[in-house]
Amino acid sequence: MLDVRRMQMLQAVARAGSVSAAARALGYTQPAVSHHIARLEEEVGTALITRLGRGVRLTDAGRALVDHADAVLTRLTAAEEELAAIAGLRAGRVRLAAFPSGSATLMAGALSRLRADHPGIEVSFAEAEPEDAIPLLRTGDLDLVLGFSYPAVGVRDGRDLDAIPLLRDPSHAVLHPDHRAADGNGPVALTGLGEDTWIAGCERCRGHLLHLAGAAGFTPAIAYATDDYVTVQSLVAAGLGVTLLPSLALLAARREDVAVRTLAGDARRTVEVIVPAAERRPPAVEATIGALREAAGALAATPAAAALGVSRA
Repeated sequence: MLDVRRMQMLQAVARAGSVSAAARALGYTQPAVSHHIARLEEEVGTALITRLGRGVRLTDAGRALVDHADAVLTRLTAAEEELAAIAGLRAGRVRLAAFPSGSATLMAGALSRLRADHPGIEVSFAEAEPEDAIPLLRTGDLDLVLGFSYPAVGVRDGRDLDAIPLLRDPSHAVLHPDHRAADGNGPVALTGLGEDTWIAGCERCRGHLLHLAGAAGFTPAIAYATDDYVTVQSLVAAGLGVTLLPSLALLAARREDVAVRTLAGDARRTVEVIVPAAERRPPAVEATIGALREAAGALAATPAAAALGVSRA
């Protein structure tokens, strides 16, 4: 059976890019790390690293083993946390990331609930789009991610992850007040915006726009792209283009000098908690999921969210 400590050292070498940097990060001497990597190579019967000047490069076998090491060490960390809770430690650690509009609308409520109900849980929080956060979830650097998916685009995050739906979050057309479609009753059809200049958002939102536009029979002329939903609205207000924004972005920050119209058809995304697939999760992670569910329910019940079509998933 492979030595877990040596796998952890190989993982550190892969991340640091050199044996000496990995040794500093782990608090070992360089010869000690080199010795353990050599013993690990003996165990597997092949070379795992190739030295390049002052750095190293993983061999194919090394990359394969690091991929498995990431999963193994993530499960071991989860085991340590669960066992600590069972032993009565009354503590835990949760590392989470959330996409910007989810951060602005859900995280304060969720984290305040978590602190009130479980003050012993240590929480670290960062803001990141799903494309940036999910790789960190897979390597064990995060415990859960507040993300989103667009079913029409077919974006799923993999069989090794579970997605727990929280909210249905419709997209809206955001237009300059003088735009021909700014006024009117009922939803606006995307076909009526086919000749406009477009402003695109994050990678998933851009894919969503391209899918909807393709279904409507046109390819959007995208002139600008930004992940910042406040900047997007400023570009629209300046008359530089039109865009789609989800309800949560408009709840987080909505300019008065833009027009917001409901889109015809089904243009919703699912806001979800993404966690590693497992039969059992650490209690601190379960508590965080529960807090996010409560925050999502409270948000969906507000008049402002209901007016924009936000609902529980």
